[in-house]
Amino acid sequence: MVHVKDPLQERNEVLYRLDLAVTHLEASMNPLLIPDSCASLGYAIKGARDRDGVAAVPGGFVLHDGKVTARRPCAFGADEQCARIVLTAMKFDPLMRSAAIIRFSENALAMFKGMFLECLPIDNTQKAMGISTMDFGVASCCNDGVPDIVYDSGGNKKTGIMYIFGEDPVVVTNNIIICSNRI
Repeated sequence: MVHVKDPLQERNEVLYRLDLAVTHLEASMNPLLIPDSCASLGYAIKGARDRDGVAAVPGGFVLHDGKVTARRPCAFGADEQCARIVLTAMKFDPLMRSAAIIRFSENALAMFKGMFLECLPIDNTQKAMGISTMDFGVASCCNDGVPDIVYDSGGNKKTGIMYIFGEDPVVVTNNIIICSNRI
């Protein structure tokens, strides 16, 4: 007999795990990892197909009085960019249901590589018609499974971004906190 979870129970569990991860990030994330816009963290229900199946921090994480702070409580359908990243990863590995978006830096990349995480760069020279550059860039790095980190260094044109993937937001958060403590 296959046990099927109540959809409401699963959504509540996703929010609980995400809230736990948010609390850890607020307490321990290095402010240097917050991009100019904001950092994000998302977590999807099993089999999510659109942004309504992905919970995130509405407005992401910002710096407030020098501390990393979530703008608002976690909610489903709250962050389109983070949802698209999570949903793209889930197309390649349905277990990879969580992602964070943080600022790229050479120091952070070196720390993640030192943690033996798989880190792949987005090739900005390739583009697919009808697909956003971000979605295509992440998808192009997932040919052999979803790496731990996908990054766009930004070059001279923009602030670089790193996408951190995991099966659970606490795993993603732990990797960010380990990196935060080392840079």
